[in-house]
Amino acid sequence: MADKGDIGFRVMAGAAAFAGGFVAKKAITLAWKKTTGKEPPTNPESPDVALSEAIGWAVVVGVGVEIARLVATRAAVHQWAKGTGELPSHLKVDV
Repeated sequence: MADKGDIGFRVMAGAAAFAGGFVAKKAITLAWKKTTGKEPPTNPESPDVALSEAIGWAVVVGVGVEIARLVATRAAVHQWAKGTGELPSHLKVDV
């Protein structure tokens, strides 16, 4: 069973990942508007959206949001280790 430290870290990392993903999606949407001059597709699955545009949007958002979540989670790990003096238990490497 997870101890209180693990639960605390998971809540902190989850919040950081959510915030990172949210901010990234907003930034990607803004960049899409500036780059293409039009709104991003709200429903890429629709046949009214060109396949190239739907794929482009999916790739840009998927990669961008996942990178932001990864960076935010790594920052949370860094702050956790700085505050507690050790990594969360699931990240410790047995040597």
